[in-house]
Amino acid sequence: MAGKKVLIVYAHQEPRSINGSLKKVAMEELSRQGCTITVSDLYAMDFEPRATRKDVIGALSNPEFFNYGVEVYEAFKKRSLASDITDEQKKVQEADLVIFQFPLYWFGMPAILKGWMDRVLCQGFAFDIPGFYDSGFLKNKLALLSLTTGSTAEMYTRTGVSGDFRYFLWPLQHGALHFCGFKILAPQISFAPEIASEEERKAMVASWAQRLKTIWEEEPIDCTPPWYFGQ
Repeated sequence: MAGKKVLIVYAHQEPRSINGSLKKVAMEELSRQGCTITVSDLYAMDFEPRATRKDVIGALSNPEFFNYGVEVYEAFKKRSLASDITDEQKKVQEADLVIFQFPLYWFGMPAILKGWMDRVLCQGFAFDIPGFYDSGFLKNKLALLSLTTGSTAEMYTRTGVSGDFRYFLWPLQHGALHFCGFKILAPQISFAPEIASEEERKAMVASWAQRLKTIWEEEPIDCTPPWYFGQ
């Protein structure tokens, strides 16, 4: 939709991968709609995933005992966070929709993307206590996970060996994104592209492009435990 701003946080090493293709078609389709697209290509940026003392510029509020959460909260308020964090926060602040594009590692995000969450979504910027879940500071924004898996769709069912795919979405969508207020759009899961045929991989990319045509009409999921775990 014209005038909308989209941030794609992309975590894959190979541009010619299916993750690269999914990112590329998202950029093409959303640009065609007149959206403004920003991409954070975390590997290309050599993004620092570790939460360390270096994230605070200047003096610590308690040099005797380092508490990362406390220090970045104070640094956010004093505008003394490291520039790689504030650059990302600015992109998030400006976005109407944030798409995370990544391969699933161990039922979670690759370390570089986990580090982005750890460092960018800090207290003061994304949430406060109180000021989380439905009151999180990013409550007027949409978030969407577009991910690829190693295992097949059959394995990610309630009776499958890996359990329902919604189980692994709980900490990502609910514990991190919705905690910060994001409204969550249904995930786009491309199951087992490595063992799919070329035609099937093309269909995965095409179905994502097709979905994005009407993405602004979608309603967020009901981000509560029953969506993930049933009644």
